[in-house]
Amino acid sequence: MPAVLTVDPRSGVPIYLQIIEQVKRSVALGVLQAGEQLPTVKQLALDLTVNPNTVARAYRELERDSVIETSPGRGSFVRGNGVATSARAAASDVARDVLNAALREVKSVGLTRGDVRELVDAALDRWFPEEQ
Repeated sequence: MPAVLTVDPRSGVPIYLQIIEQVKRSVALGVLQAGEQLPTVKQLALDLTVNPNTVARAYRELERDSVIETSPGRGSFVRGNGVATSARAAASDVARDVLNAALREVKSVGLTRGDVRELVDAALDRWFPEEQ
């Protein structure tokens, strides 16, 4: 697996969710290709210095979300059929998570729904000017 996964135990985001997000992002960006094998649960747990149960939980969730498939005795692989659809869904999942975190932050500093809408509209105009 060419992608290097990292976790930050101090981020406040559960480690298994960090692993899920990074794998989904890697699939969405094409860093992980269909059929590519992921590290074993044990190997990834050693690499990240986390409990193997944490990695196993992340892999189970990724399998449930149809991002990976696990074959007993062979390992876990990026799903081959429907990878474009899975990649699109994975990109949406990653974007949703990032957007939810950002909205949680702006709400915590006391911005109103209208304030947030203005900020989002300005950001959309900046990043997607051709779609106006």
